[in-house]
Amino acid sequence: MVESQIRTNKVTDPALVETFSTVPRELFVPDRLSSLAYADEDIEIAPRRYLMEPLVLARLLQTAGVTGDDMVLDIGCGTGYSTAVLSNLANTVVAVESDPKLASHAGSLLSQLDMDNAVVMTGPLEEGYPPQAPYDVIVLGGGVAAIPEAILKQLAEGGRLVAVLLEGEQLLGKGTLMIGRNGNYSRREVFDAAVPPLPGFSGDQSFQF
Repeated sequence: MVESQIRTNKVTDPALVETFSTVPRELFVPDRLSSLAYADEDIEIAPRRYLMEPLVLARLLQTAGVTGDDMVLDIGCGTGYSTAVLSNLANTVVAVESDPKLASHAGSLLSQLDMDNAVVMTGPLEEGYPPQAPYDVIVLGGGVAAIPEAILKQLAEGGRLVAVLLEGEQLLGKGTLMIGRNGNYSRREVFDAAVPPLPGFSGDQSFQF
């Protein structure tokens, strides 16, 4: 996966590449799909929920520039793979998952891997997790039509948010970086990506550019 998908596709950050080399992705997919764990595709982990393909996740995280000083909010963590990757890069990771079964499974896997700087909370994805805000980095683990203002307000000054913003009803979108400064949010499209949507992000009550 790392050699054929990640290194060859503009993912150059050494810490990120090392993390993708060491986190056992097969633990985070259903047993019946374990043979596809390292395939370059989205893997269904529950109805309408997917583990994002490795390359898209890697490019989002590289765009975010996660460092060892950062507090990160991981929205839509599913079974916890993205949270596990982030726990190796950041100081603290707060993950939010709306599906209680997925959240419980994610928490168990992170505990099994001794990733004690990460915690999984259960709640609506579109609300983020305000109690621990502000966050230096916010990662959305699927495609969204727009970013709710409630989530943007959880960014620290100079904080970075990365997501795949979908175009209309299509799964094709843009890997996008947003930076918050003085209550304003800049936006930069970085790469094309096709990912399944996260539930709860219809575009209502979202930030308008």
